[in-house]
Amino acid sequence: MDLLPTLAQKEVAALAADFFGKELPISTIRDRRHAPAAVDGRVWAECAGLGLFGLALSEELGGAGCDLAEETLLFREIGRRLVSGPFLPTVLGARVAAVAGEREMASAILSGEAQVGLAQRRGSGPDIGGLAGPGTVVDGQLDLFDALDSRYLLLVDAAGAALVETAALGDVEQVPAIDPGIRLATAVAGKVPVIVWVPASDDRIHLRALVLAAAMNVGIAEATRDMSAEYAKVRVQFGRPIGVNQAIKHACADMAVRAEAALSQLLFAAVCVQTARADAEFQALAAKIIADRYAIENAAANIQVHGGMGYTFDHDAHLYLKRAHVLDHVFGEPTDHLARLVAQPAAQ
Repeated sequence: MDLLPTLAQKEVAALAADFFGKELPISTIRDRRHAPAAVDGRVWAECAGLGLFGLALSEELGGAGCDLAEETLLFREIGRRLVSGPFLPTVLGARVAAVAGEREMASAILSGEAQVGLAQRRGSGPDIGGLAGPGTVVDGQLDLFDALDSRYLLLVDAAGAALVETAALGDVEQVPAIDPGIRLATAVAGKVPVIVWVPASDDRIHLRALVLAAAMNVGIAEATRDMSAEYAKVRVQFGRPIGVNQAIKHACADMAVRAEAALSQLLFAAVCVQTARADAEFQALAAKIIADRYAIENAAANIQVHGGMGYTFDHDAHLYLKRAHVLDHVFGEPTDHLARLVAQPAAQ
């Protein structure tokens, strides 16, 4: 099985990276940290124009006709560059609408006219499989990610995926987030009607969600590795680069090993999900767990390598660690993912 990206796949990632570098640099996080939305409307429309929201949708559904591999590389770049905005729920939401046959809704999302935020049910309770069918509703406390400007909210778990209208929630309370590039809010859903439902038997969107979220943290693990290695070469102390010291070179080597391990598992998981292998869920869960853990460890080590400067607000190091922690709790708690992984049959 060839896990290496093709030249065409690399070109897709390079195009996205170039666009993000020009239109959504990391400095945008600080510049817009007090703005209602993390991404300017004009830039969001340009993202839609590039086809970023429907990269892995078939052309007949309004997408670019690529595979999960290209989408995975796209989200790896989003993680590398700490791109803010509801890219993950919007991409998945467009797929939910398209698979459910809601062409008009899917078109609105793909064109950038309608954003999709992420909603997660807080606490224990039945999974969203009970939401299937007409007349079903969402109840309970919800945590919302980048949903303040969204038209729809996406809920995902192993049973399937649902879309609800954000306006149907009523009062939404914005709460502080450790990551200034994330807009976090809470709401209490009181019998909010489900407008679109796609069961896992039709499209295992929850596995795609795990892979794409993992891709973002793989990007963070790689970016912080590169930041540390570069700083170790140019920071001179006592007449020589700090990278010659074992405490620094060993830390950078450990970061490189973690990043490579996370990337290898991610690419393998993406292939497994795309080809519907029997152990696809096992591999996707493993990718999420490994990427989350190694992104946090690399981002924390990156701050240590940068010393006192790494702790300052004006440096980017802390932003990577904060984003990694947020992604660690997306689509379920880390302990939940680990429990599901342990319960899986042995890998194929």
